[in-house]
Amino acid sequence: MQRGSDRLSRHRDDEMKHELQGLLRSGHPTRTEEWHDPEPTADDDPQLAGGPVAPGGSGASLGTVRQELARHLTRSAFPAPPRHLAGALRRAYAPDPLVEAVEQLPSGQHYGTVQELAEALVAEQA
Repeated sequence: MQRGSDRLSRHRDDEMKHELQGLLRSGHPTRTEEWHDPEPTADDDPQLAGGPVAPGGSGASLGTVRQELARHLTRSAFPAPPRHLAGALRRAYAPDPLVEAVEQLPSGQHYGTVQELAEALVAEQA
């Protein structure tokens, strides 16, 4: 008899193994209800399938660049010069093309918001 610190009972563990057995054998979801399955990747969306949006790339409008910046930068990063913002982007694991574009901005400039930074990036690449 095992007396460990297991969260689940032996019976519940066996039930979970039984539930996953079809998935493990077939390699694809076996549930009939779609809401149980994870959402598939966006293969039909070229903007997402092509990787992260970077200034100067295909489909890099002001809105998409601003959205990508906002995903990685917080309000506490502003106002700041490009070097500080590039460091914040690196710490947030932002895509390299985005970080490199921020590093290439003029170092004497300070940006107060994501909108100002996105406008500068789009204008720089135009």
